Amino acid sequence: MLNAAALLLALLCAANAAAAADLADKLRDDSELSQFYSLLESNQIANSTLSLRSCTIFVPTNEAFQRYKSKTTHVLYHITTEAYTQKRLPNTVSSDMAGNPPLYITKNSNGDIFVNNARIIPSLSVETNSDGKRQIMHIIDEVLEPLTVKAGHSDTPNNPNALKFLKNAEEFNVDNIGVRTYRSQVTMAKKESVYDAAGQHTFLVPVDEGFKLSARSSLVDGKVIDGHVIPNTVIFTAAAQHDDPKASAAFEDLLKVTVSFFKQKNGKMYVKSNTIVGDAKHRVGVVLAEIVKANIPVSNGVVHLIHRPLMIIDTTVTQFLQSFKFMNENAENGALRKFYEVIMDNGGAVLDDINSLTEVTILAPSNEAWNSSNINNVLRDRNKIRQILNMHIIKDRLNVDKIRQKNANLIAQVPTVNNNTFLYFNVRGEGADTVITVEGGGVNATVIQADVAQTNGYVHIIDHVLGVPYTTVLGKLESDPMMSDTYKMGKFSHFNDQLNNTQRRFTYFVPRDKGWQKTELDYPSAHKKLFMADFSYHSKSILERHLAISDKEYTMKDLVKFSQESGSVILPTFRDSLSIRVEEEAGRYVIIWNYKKINVYRPDVECTNGIIHVIDYPLLEEKDVVVAGGSYLPESSICIILANLIMITVAKFLN
Repeated sequence: MLNAAALLLALLCAANAAAAADLADKLRDDSELSQFYSLLESNQIANSTLSLRSCTIFVPTNEAFQRYKSKTTHVLYHITTEAYTQKRLPNTVSSDMAGNPPLYITKNSNGDIFVNNARIIPSLSVETNSDGKRQIMHIIDEVLEPLTVKAGHSDTPNNPNALKFLKNAEEFNVDNIGVRTYRSQVTMAKKESVYDAAGQHTFLVPVDEGFKLSARSSLVDGKVIDGHVIPNTVIFTAAAQHDDPKASAAFEDLLKVTVSFFKQKNGKMYVKSNTIVGDAKHRVGVVLAEIVKANIPVSNGVVHLIHRPLMIIDTTVTQFLQSFKFMNENAENGALRKFYEVIMDNGGAVLDDINSLTEVTILAPSNEAWNSSNINNVLRDRNKIRQILNMHIIKDRLNVDKIRQKNANLIAQVPTVNNNTFLYFNVRGEGADTVITVEGGGVNATVIQADVAQTNGYVHIIDHVLGVPYTTVLGKLESDPMMSDTYKMGKFSHFNDQLNNTQRRFTYFVPRDKGWQKTELDYPSAHKKLFMADFSYHSKSILERHLAISDKEYTMKDLVKFSQESGSVILPTFRDSLSIRVEEEAGRYVIIWNYKKINVYRPDVECTNGIIHVIDYPLLEEKDVVVAGGSYLPESSICIILANLIMITVAKFLN
């Protein structure tokens, strides 16, 4: 029995020793964690903690170290001397680094957990428990970087709050970025308490480069400073919700300012203020700023350094576009850098035109929007690209509220500086769910950032370049809300099947939805049958009349010219031909067909395999679908009648 008891005790001791070694073994044996393990091994305090105490350790992967730019890794900043599972992690934990700077725990909308800017990889956490030591390891995808003091500044406090950082920014390792101008404005406005506030906040600090305009600093008053703080919320960029507005400290009855973050596809992070309710000193609108140094942890939250102050609207549209020329010359930064480059490559005259306008709205394609191969071909044609650039300019101060007003009862039609070219806006949803689309030259674009306010107008950032088609006639029909009825009719009648053919050139006169709705009033019975599958033959025949198929497409100018030369135009269709006359009246086009005048609502919608002209009314007559007395019967009814006749004939024969 004694030997058995001794053996059992030995086994228990061995098990405890094995359990105690699990965490260290995991680190040592996992090749994906080798870089952190080697640092841990050489740190005596970290080794003692792992040997003697309960703790939580956040371990970056080797891949995270490959992305890490700093030369120094602070091992103790990755350790806290309490054990926390993922579910039990509080909002902040004290690190084991000198001064015990906090680590901030946040979640994104997907439920991912972040430590400062590093995501915890959920399936890789390890927990051990032996000799009263509970130890937990979480694997993270980024090396944690504390705020550290530069060499030679030993008197500068470790673990400062946002105010101490602001006052001593030059003494910390933040890439030698200066914030003296903003700091002096905070002092003059007596707003130090905003940055000294206890708690967990997000602070946005404009750098000195953002105050090149001499008068800008004088516009930074107490309310503007409040607009640079998101109280009671810590937002690191990796965990930030895209375009999720948060109330700033400047959110009260008479002034309401929100702040939100968003990321471009190239990884660049931006922050924007949106003054929803303004006053005499603070204009309504969005101000956009690039984050030049993100995720600086302080004892009362996180600081992000931004390239210009928020809320202040003090530049014209031209100056705003020119600002992207000077942003980080050695990298392709700036939300609209490529748009500016295209303008300048075209000679810069477009910028002069914009500068001459007292009120202007620009629909500016994002950097990613210029990456299409179709656009590269167009860039070689200076005349064409000039027309395309002009398509993005509106001689009016047009923000989302004004677009919504124009869009109240119909899709808003807005002229551009490009002669006879209109843009068509559509607004869907309310509040944060609002989606604005704009169509120009056959391209549907979505506004990804609206209402970037300037002194003489607005800039809306869009996701496609207008006027450079990227979809077929079928793709355009399918995606355009104005043509949905024609698309549905063509789908059930299988008329649409041909419209993806890139070997043919189509000229399609497409009735807009309101046009089909008018036929319901004029020919109620016929209209109903047109949208029934049993009458697909008639629907298809009517659509064939609207589609010219040739070796080239015909613009409205072509059709006007041919009409003037010959009196009418005969276009080849699938079964026959279409005879029309096209006239231009007061800058608008009119089609004359069978003695009817039909307005062209949107001319020259370009597609990769043709062109669409959106018309106000279909090329339709009452005789096209005769329903009186059942002149046309559905195919199913005909089948039933034929079956009955056959049965009667067979019965008579058998008798």
